[in-house]
Amino acid sequence: MNKNYMKFITHNITKRPALFLLLAIMVLATSCGIYTFRDVSIPDNVKTIKINYIENRASIVNPQLSPKLTDAFKQKVSSYIRKASLVTADNADYIIGGYVSTYAVSTSGISNQQSSSNRLTVGVHLIFNNTLKNEVKEYDVSLPFDFSATLTLTQAEGQLLDDIIKNLSDEMFNRIFSSW
Repeated sequence: MNKNYMKFITHNITKRPALFLLLAIMVLATSCGIYTFRDVSIPDNVKTIKINYIENRASIVNPQLSPKLTDAFKQKVSSYIRKASLVTADNADYIIGGYVSTYAVSTSGISNQQSSSNRLTVGVHLIFNNTLKNEVKEYDVSLPFDFSATLTLTQAEGQLLDDIIKNLSDEMFNRIFSSW
């Protein structure tokens, strides 16, 4: 190992122990799998999962949102839940459905008495039916997406749609399958 590199590390460990400790914790947390989807566990008796189409019931309808969000959510579940199969039958062990409940634009920043940024808030209402326990739970997830006020909503949607799909499907997955 380079002598100067070792000198740099030794100096920084002794002079900045808090910074070194923070970096060590970050490395350990990352390597331990914190913030990953791989720790999802479902009961062994769950063999099938049905994911219904996520309808768009918001006051503003982006026609691309529902089909893309449904597909992304199915792919995420299929990728991270290996014990169970995705099915189309209504007698699945878990049945997940929902709808886009919110799609609203608001001003999020003002500069020189004019809007400088806007926020698109997208929300989904989820319905999780555990048929094995005869239990239904409902959840709401909502995320903000900021964009420049110089853009029209259509322009912003074109730029934001991939992030909206990814982040919402992640949030939906976490809300249903993670216990934290």
